[in-house]
Amino acid sequence: MGKIVSKKEYKTEIRPSLKTENKTVALCHGVFDLVHPGHIIHFEQAKGMADVLVVSITAARYVRKGPGRPYFDDEMRLKFLSTIDYIDYVLLSEGYTVDDIIEAVEPDVYVKGNEYADESADITKKIRAERELVEMHGGRIQFTGGQVFSSTKLINTAMSGLPEEVRHYMEDFSMRHTMEEIMGYVQKAENLKVLVVGDVIVDRYTYCNVQGLMSKDMGYSARLKSTEEYLGGAVAVARHLAEFSDEVTLMSIIGCEKQMRLKLFDEVSDCIQLKLIYSSEFPTIVKHRYITRNAKREEYQKLFAITNIPDKMQFDDKAMNKFKEKLREKIESYDVVFLCDFGNGLVDSETMDIIQKGAKYLVLNCQTNSSNYGLNIITKYKRADVFVLDQGELKLAYPGLMGNEDEALRKLSKHLGGRGWLTKGSLGAQGIEDNEIERCPAFTLTVKDTIGAGDAFFSMAGIFSAAGVPMEVGTFMGNIGGALGANIIGNKEAVEKVNVLKYADTLMNV
Repeated sequence: MGKIVSKKEYKTEIRPSLKTENKTVALCHGVFDLVHPGHIIHFEQAKGMADVLVVSITAARYVRKGPGRPYFDDEMRLKFLSTIDYIDYVLLSEGYTVDDIIEAVEPDVYVKGNEYADESADITKKIRAERELVEMHGGRIQFTGGQVFSSTKLINTAMSGLPEEVRHYMEDFSMRHTMEEIMGYVQKAENLKVLVVGDVIVDRYTYCNVQGLMSKDMGYSARLKSTEEYLGGAVAVARHLAEFSDEVTLMSIIGCEKQMRLKLFDEVSDCIQLKLIYSSEFPTIVKHRYITRNAKREEYQKLFAITNIPDKMQFDDKAMNKFKEKLREKIESYDVVFLCDFGNGLVDSETMDIIQKGAKYLVLNCQTNSSNYGLNIITKYKRADVFVLDQGELKLAYPGLMGNEDEALRKLSKHLGGRGWLTKGSLGAQGIEDNEIERCPAFTLTVKDTIGAGDAFFSMAGIFSAAGVPMEVGTFMGNIGGALGANIIGNKEAVEKVNVLKYADTLMNV
């Protein structure tokens, strides 16, 4: 048996033998993407704490350092560690936590670097749980000393782990801002009482393998693989926000479908308060996309889309009156309102007026799509503390300034009386405040699906802005949300707080 072993092999064969021989075991765990002198010293000191040293790594799909990480795959990282003399066994951890390894190894000593000695400073909030699990198995946690190196910093700089444009941006950004500052705004966001208003949309994804064109027509011929449904629209925004705020409420109108009500309450009621009105005439919106995966990488292409939105995009008076009554009654009790205007009939002129007058702090997104093209223009609003839109939406707002995005953005900021962001896909984003424009490159060009990227940017930039961040920090956090959102299929899951903070920490390591 070699050094690289499975959890089952270790638990059933190796650990019993070590216990029989009364040998103690030390465990080190990490990503170990690039092994450097600091790691070697760490392993040397860890080996001095026990008879046997076990080192485990996080499997690539569970690494939370942003798109493109880890730099080296599982096999390469395992193989390199197995060549180090201090290490006796190497294991692969298949999860976001190290629980599976601790359960299998039952270490006498769990060894971490001294940068983890302060549990309150751990952005993942996992060190305490890890320590408690180790102690439950009769072990203890111990810290190594010595100079702290950073694999992330080495990869970001020496190995071009970040695009040059991003690296230069972050070198400048990190001279003015720190992770401690960002964590302070995270704590402020937790106490914000948040209301999200907008359409509940079901994103139905049918996965296909395209075989080619039909023999007698111009359409695609495809083989069905599977179909999944994700909660999108305002629900997706609310789920992102619930990662950062302890109190998030979603207010909307949905259809009377029993299955839809059950899905909402089953999937999100534990983290979002649902204030829903039910319409007997207007169905819950479903957007059905047929997609295929790129043959060489995990990237998806939309083939065709269908929606069930009625030709007359207008809710019945009974449902709308109840919705507006509830909105008037509750809106002033929230610290911040996120308005997701998808142009499907929920936000009429009266609703706009209630929100613009009643919201203490208004974060606005007014979207253009194929159902409302040219009809849902952001300039219909008169006020927003924060706004987010894309290039197409800005052009529709100011068609006479199509060649001058900066000037159009300045006009919109003045019109709404607030700060805002223009998202530009692979070109990043630019923000405006007090007539000054600030630009930020895209943090990743690794993309699975862009459907949820805009909502994730909107959520992150908005909640941090409401927490009082400077403009460029809002841009930074929004771009992180967009990068992570572009690597989630549809709105399958929220952009998790721990992933945002780990990615922020990764980028700050330049």
